[in-house]
Amino acid sequence: MSSTSAKEITDMPYIETTDSTRLFYFDWGTGKPVVFIHGWAVGAESWEYQLKYFADQGFRAIAADTRGCGRSDDPGRNYDFDTLAEDLAAVLNKLDLTDVTLVTHSMGAGTASRYLSKYGSDRVEKAVFIAPTTPFLLKTEDNPNGIDKANFDQGLAALMDDRPHYLNAMAPAFFGADLPGFALSPEIQQWLVGLAQRASMQTSVGLYRTNTETDLRADVGRVTVPTHIIHADHDYGNPLELSSAATQRLIPGSTLTVYENAGHGLIITHKDRINREILEFILPSGMVSSPGVTMS
Repeated sequence: MSSTSAKEITDMPYIETTDSTRLFYFDWGTGKPVVFIHGWAVGAESWEYQLKYFADQGFRAIAADTRGCGRSDDPGRNYDFDTLAEDLAAVLNKLDLTDVTLVTHSMGAGTASRYLSKYGSDRVEKAVFIAPTTPFLLKTEDNPNGIDKANFDQGLAALMDDRPHYLNAMAPAFFGADLPGFALSPEIQQWLVGLAQRASMQTSVGLYRTNTETDLRADVGRVTVPTHIIHADHDYGNPLELSSAATQRLIPGSTLTVYENAGHGLIITHKDRINREILEFILPSGMVSSPGVTMS
């Protein structure tokens, strides 16, 4: 049984959404706001290396747990992008944030894209998409280069049969453990797996389906803020051409950097480089000045 007291729960920072779901959030530092949106089920703690860095750099670094993840409420429903975008709107509105840079990882890019499509960019100045799963992963007649539904169904069945085993089995590919230069400790890999295990089965399945089945091409095409995209050349489950390259083509003026010998978990495996690249993009004299692709 948890030893957390009722007073400690009350004192924690929460934002209540329109359907009365409470979202836990980190809010570190002061200054220009940078809002981090995590991927799938890992929760806001997955951003701890970015939160600390940007708070120390004089920014207000904010990250909320998606519903059902981390310390947020688990309503057992409403894991679609419309609701996730509405939850993001609640965070931005209730904290009264403006001139925001949205920084997303993986599925978080879908939430940001749907938010910008539905609510506009009045509060948002820039966006960074890291290993985004936008715009549409599923193979269909009009998306012939997508991933067969049978592959996603197989993954979902494995997740529902033995979730701890599924998460641990996926970790090496997520981090790019077979790539040259890989140097993560087993402990940090297990830490991220543990973050994902905190989400319930209902949340994990709901977010999985949303991420793999939602067509966000129209939403991504409505993103008008300056956007920088970062992807890895060995992102096995989220191929560059299907996701980041397609996303860049849909967002006018967006830029793309491709990291060589890297996997999906860039915010951890390449955290120092990621932090510097985000910082340079946010600053007025940012490194990204014209559309294009940089291989590095």
